[in-house]
Amino acid sequence: MKLHDLTPNPGSKKSRKRIGRGISAGQGKTAGRGTKGQGARAGGNTRLYHQGGNLPFFRRLPFKRGFTPPNQVQWNEVRISFLAERFAANAVVSPETLASLGLLRDPDNPVVIIGNDEISVPLKVQVHRITKGARAQIEAAGGSVEIIE
Repeated sequence: MKLHDLTPNPGSKKSRKRIGRGISAGQGKTAGRGTKGQGARAGGNTRLYHQGGNLPFFRRLPFKRGFTPPNQVQWNEVRISFLAERFAANAVVSPETLASLGLLRDPDNPVVIIGNDEISVPLKVQVHRITKGARAQIEAAGGSVEIIE
C-alpha cells in the first residue's frame, strides 16, 4: 500500500450542497430559505439572545453587581471556647477529631482556630491556620500548635 492508494471510507465524505443553482439541483429558486420573511433576506438574521417578542432572558434576570471569585478558600472557623468545652487535657485537636464532633461545616475545607475566649486546658492543636491571639492563648495554657499543609 502506498500513499496514493489511501482513500477515505465510503460514506465518510459528503459533497457540499450547491444551493441556488437551478431547479434540477434540488435547492434552486429560494435556495432552502423559504419564501419571503426575515430569514429569506440577505443579512436578515436575528441577533444573539433574540426571543421573538418575549422579554429577553438576560433582562428577566435580577441586576447583580460583582462576581464571586471561583478559587477563594472557604475556611472552617472554630472558636477556642468550643475546644475548651469539648476536649480533655492533652487531647489532640485535628481536623479529623473536629469533624467527628460535628464542629466543621464542611470537612473538606481547611480549618482555622479563632481566639475569642480564655482557655485553661492544655491541648495539642494541629490545624491549617490559627490566629495570633488563639496561638498565644493555647501556648499560655501549656498546649502546643502545629500548622499542617
